[in-house]
Amino acid sequence: MEKLGDDELGHILKRVLDGQGRLYCSEVCKQWKRVEGLTRTSLRVLETETLHSFLPRFPNLATVELGKKISDLELGFVAETCPYLRTINLNARRTRGMLDFEESEGWRMDDVGDDGLCTLATRCTLLRKVSLRRRKGIGVTGVTALIEFAQNLRFLDLSWCSRITDQALKVIASANSLQELNIRGCTSITNQGLVFLATGSSSRTLKKLDLSLCDQVSDHGVTQLQHMGLEELNLSECGPGITDTAGVCIAGIPGLRKLDLSWLINLSDTTLAAVSQTCWSLVELNVTGCELITGAGIRSFSGHKTLGSIVMASCCSVSPDDVVQTVLQCESMRYVGLDKGMRAWMSAPVQEKLKSLCRVNWL
Repeated sequence: MEKLGDDELGHILKRVLDGQGRLYCSEVCKQWKRVEGLTRTSLRVLETETLHSFLPRFPNLATVELGKKISDLELGFVAETCPYLRTINLNARRTRGMLDFEESEGWRMDDVGDDGLCTLATRCTLLRKVSLRRRKGIGVTGVTALIEFAQNLRFLDLSWCSRITDQALKVIASANSLQELNIRGCTSITNQGLVFLATGSSSRTLKKLDLSLCDQVSDHGVTQLQHMGLEELNLSECGPGITDTAGVCIAGIPGLRKLDLSWLINLSDTTLAAVSQTCWSLVELNVTGCELITGAGIRSFSGHKTLGSIVMASCCSVSPDDVVQTVLQCESMRYVGLDKGMRAWMSAPVQEKLKSLCRVNWL
């Protein structure tokens, strides 16, 4: 059998998508190992300490995942070795065994920060998706470099990054291609940051925005979001400063498809009535823990043409009859999340009827 050339072998290896299969291929001979490295497009790194020994074999990677602690120097090496990256996942996994160390000064000093992110941004200008969850060293300097150099950035996850402030949102607001932004748990964000987002270039491109647990925002900032073309918005646990004033304004976002208002204790039926009347593209709604909501608010969705999922656990003023009647009159409904406490008040025939109409999950 005639020996395969690198081009022919490369075309073959590109069809091997299974990780274990590619490993077997790389062990055939030196040529196969070299070409397998050149054609690999994604890699998950478990131990960053050995990066220098194996990463140079994969110069054409498009996707890299590094879930553990990584230093600025190590991230710089990744950026220099893999300049064609489109996606990088640096989300720090939070396991029970590492909680104490994560909060220690040692973790913050050794983990990646703005210097590493700046190097990544300047070397890997093709980046489209960047995930930095729980990387506490990331601040406005690194974000500025990322927005400046990664002109095709579509997705950015900065959730639980404690150094992300309104000034970082001001920079993000200048992005021209960003479609998804996650700043969950960034508790330094205030109304001013939301104003920046709503008035910047990104307001025209952002489709998904997660503000959950940003408890320094209130009606003043959230009302500004009505000027954006959002399709998905998460305001879960954003605090008591969000009332029906903001809720009615949010209902003015015509293309909204997914809306999470859970645990906003000062929202009432007024918000639900507005959402049901104007958000005709809405598919998913979560009002868990909204204590002021009653059956009247839930019933306002009767006849809604697109709503397929509603979660309403811990809504004590909503009765089983309110749920059944809403589902009966909402033909698109496929899923309902209900409080376990309601199960005791719902007769077996009613439960069976509800199950015949949609999937029910007791929360």
